[in-house]
This record gives sequence, structure tokens and C-alpha cells, in this order.
Amino acid sequence: MNNITILYFSTWSFGGVYHMQPKCCILKTKIPYQKIHPTSSTMLAPDMVDGLLSGSHCAIAGVSIKGLFALLVLTLLLPPGAMTSSKPITCHKTCLCASNIVSCSKMNLTGIPMALPRYTAVLDLSFNQISKLKAEWTPVKLSKLHSLLLSHNGLTFLSSEAFLYVTWLRYLDLSSNGLKILEEFIFEPLEHLEVLLLYNNHISQIDRTAFSGLNSLQKLYLSQNQVKRFPLELVKERNRLEKLTLLDVSTNRVKLLPIQELQVLPAWIKNGLYFHNNPLPCSCELYSMLARWHLQELSSATDFRDDHTCLLPGTQKEKVLTLELNKVHLNCSAVTIIAEEAYLEQVLNLGCDTRQRDVLKSWVLPGNVQVTSGNQSARVLSDGSLQIGPLTLEDSGVYTCYAVGDSLNETLYVTVEVHNTTQAGGHEGMKTAYTTLVGCLASAVMVLIYLYLTPCRCFCCSSQGLDKRALGGSLHSSTVSVSPTHEDTGPEGGGGGGGAFDKPPFNRHVAFPDPKGLIEQNGRLSPCGEEEEEWQEEDRGKQGQRRKSDVESLSSVCSDTPIVV
Repeated sequence: MNNITILYFSTWSFGGVYHMQPKCCILKTKIPYQKIHPTSSTMLAPDMVDGLLSGSHCAIAGVSIKGLFALLVLTLLLPPGAMTSSKPITCHKTCLCASNIVSCSKMNLTGIPMALPRYTAVLDLSFNQISKLKAEWTPVKLSKLHSLLLSHNGLTFLSSEAFLYVTWLRYLDLSSNGLKILEEFIFEPLEHLEVLLLYNNHISQIDRTAFSGLNSLQKLYLSQNQVKRFPLELVKERNRLEKLTLLDVSTNRVKLLPIQELQVLPAWIKNGLYFHNNPLPCSCELYSMLARWHLQELSSATDFRDDHTCLLPGTQKEKVLTLELNKVHLNCSAVTIIAEEAYLEQVLNLGCDTRQRDVLKSWVLPGNVQVTSGNQSARVLSDGSLQIGPLTLEDSGVYTCYAVGDSLNETLYVTVEVHNTTQAGGHEGMKTAYTTLVGCLASAVMVLIYLYLTPCRCFCCSSQGLDKRALGGSLHSSTVSVSPTHEDTGPEGGGGGGGAFDKPPFNRHVAFPDPKGLIEQNGRLSPCGEEEEEWQEEDRGKQGQRRKSDVESLSSVCSDTPIVV
């Protein structure tokens, strides 16, 4: 037999005053304890109660023993802590309510209160002991809820369906908890979310799709975690979140930065890209990137200048300031802003890379000339950049971009230097140089051929009946070509006697005259003088064909026309 003790109160009225007296009774039952334990799978039928309670020594006036027992069973079947962790919300007791704001902060809650008002817009559950955010934490859709605060709760688990009924959230604070992993598509239902706070957790693994679907996200805080990989997919072109203007991955365990990809990002993204206090290795590439951001006065570089550190190579891993690498440690080259260089007839686009997105941009040309729609050589494009060209030397100077925004106004100066040459001028110069070189080589080859490869058949001179002395006299001759084009068909050559079709031998001589005894003729020196008379005396009596050939050779020397070989 098991005894069940029941405590109840008896009330009565006497003289208009109500009195209450506590009473106690003991129910004797044969029901084993495990039969009514919450974990038991055996349930008692109502008609079994009378028989099992027949040995009871307790009688309560006006109260059915069967009803008392049913109430007792229901009480035992409730899960432990259900009456304290998920109480129906009661303003001024469980939480504080101010219009559409429900604040349950610091109430020592282990679960989210049930029956939240549908008009709730801000729900503050911070500084409690809520360790899990389950799918059924709210059974109804809270379409007006735009801010949910769950910081400082020791939260370690997020259900993949935890945000199905709060899709209109714009602000979600999960900071200062115990989260370790962000699973795939965990935040996908929150398409209207603008700010997500995840700093000061233990996050070491982030799935590449964890932030998919957050098309309205503007600020993401991931600092003070254990992240080892920089989430480039969030800011890289074609994959990035279009409205993201702030990404904080500072104070993590990132050891490698995609420097080349970060350098080409727009200034309005780099302005909100925080990566200080990470164990990055020192390099001149890292210094160059950070120095340029500092010259552009980007907030991510100027606000935390002393927190941008890196580790020097070596076993000790000494930590130094990144912006001081050019002075002592790595001797990196100093970074300066270089002016735009252009060439004549070139079309140039000048960007107005501002720290703020969606600002109104206007340009002023050198000489303080405002760019208007009627300007033929300069016009403002749809993205705010300035297109100028075809360029002339007068286009050199300082161009000014004025950017006007809601919270920030900027002025950017771009210096343009136009060179006095076309962009293809250098290539044409190279072509001219190559042409000159080829010409020089060809000339050298021709000279070598002239000196060493010219055929000289002096043995033909004796057969011609010429005296070597006549050829070696005052005229120093050089035979260019002595090869006859046809065989001599004259009588001396054994051919058929000197007919009309007989061709004389084809001989040409180039003579270099001796300057002694030259006779001036029409302002030029003529080799024709005594040598001509001597030549005629020696050849007198020779055949007309031979004399004709010699005369032709001499006439070629004495002639004013070029020698034909």
C-alpha cells in the first residue's frame, strides 16, 4: 500500500467574516508509484480509482475522490520546470511591457515565455539562462516583431526552424553566448534582417551558406570568436550580400587575408571591413594595402590604427604595428597616391570612390569649370564617374568630385597628367627602331658580298687582247662583272663570221680614277684626258668590235650617268 497525503483548506463564514482552516488527510492506495510517474507508459482508467482507493481514511465533503486523483495525475505528468520556465507572459510580473515592447531581461528564465502578444515589436530576453532556441519557442507567427535580443544567455543551440515564425525580424542579437557552429541556411528565413550580432561567442565553423538569403543584411558582427577563415564570399563580387556595409571579423584566428581581392573592393565596402587583432603574418603587401586605406581615411584603418598588428617571421613571432613595417622591420616602400597618367587622344574614366554608398556626385574640371550636359569632352556617367576624352594637353590638371550624402559629405581630388604623345607612340618608335636595324644589317651584308663574293675572272683579259699594263695604269679598275652573257660568235671565237646577229661580249668595268692629272669639267673631275689618248693609241688597229666594247666601257666611266652593271 502507498500513502498519498492531501492538504486542503476548509472555509466558513461567521458574522460576515470568512475563516479558513487547513486540514490534512491520507489516501491509502494500492497504486504503485511507477504507475503515476511521468515517465510511465501505463495510464489508469477512471473506473479503477474507486477500487484502488477503497482503503482510504480520508473523506472530503463536496469533493469527488475521483476528481482529486485525476488532478493529481495531471500534475505529476507535467514536465519538470514547466511551471517556471515557460509561464504565460504576465506584464508587471514575469516581464515588463511598454506599449509594443516586452522586456523579460534579467528574470532568471530558462525558457521563453508562452503566449506572447501578437503586437510585440521588441522582445528583450537578454541576461537569462535560455540555453536552447527551439523551433516551437513561439507557436504563433509574430509578424510585427522586428527586434529580438537574446544576448548573455549561455545559448548553445539554434534550431534550423527557430526563425520560421519571425521572418520580419530586422535586428537579431545573439552576442555573448556559447554558440560554436553556424549550420547551413540557418538564417535563410530572415530575408528582412538588417543587423546581426554574433560577437563574443565560440564560433569556429561557419558554413558557406549560413548567411544565404540575407538580402537586406547591412551589418554583421563576428568579432571575438574563433573564426579561422576570412568569409570572402560575403563581400566578393557576384557572391556578396548587396547591402552589406559592415563586416567585423576582428579578434579572431584569421591567419591569411585575400589581399588581392580586398584591394579591388569599392571604398564603401573597405570603409566597414574590420580585421584588426588577428594573427596575420607581416608582409609588404599587407602594409601597402593598409597604408592606402589609411591615406584614403577609411574608418577600418584610421579608427583602429594601433590595433592593426602582425607577426614578424621567426620562431618568436614578435607582434608589431603593421603601419610601421616601412621604417624598421621589413623596409617596405612608402605608399603615396599616384596621379592618373594618360596620353593624347585617349578616353579616360575617373572614379569617385567614396566611403558612403548611394550619394549624389558632381564634378568640377580644371579651372573650376562645372561639368554640364552640353560639355562635349566630359560627361558624368550613371555610376558617378567622369569620362573625359579624346584627351589633349589642356586636359591635364586637378579634377574635383563632390559627394553629398545623408550623413557624410566628401570631396575627392584626382590629378590627371596627359603625356605629349599617343598611347601607341611607343610601339611606333619600336617599329622604326627595328626597321632601321634591319636596314643597317642589310647594308652590311651587301658590303660583305661586294668585297668578298664578287666574281673576278682576270684570265679573260688576255684572251681579249688587253694589256695588263693598260688596266693597271693611272686608272685603278675594279671589275664588277666580267662574265659574258653570250659566247663570242666572232671570227676569233670560232663562230660563224660576224653577221648582223652576232653579239659582242658583255663586259663592264668600274674604274676608280687616280686623282693625279684629273681635268675639271663642269665643276667635276673628269678622268678623261691623257689616259684617253693613250688608250686610243694602244687599241689602234684592233677590230671594230673590240674598240667599240672598250669605248663603251670608257664611256661608262666618263659618263655623268650611273654605271649599269
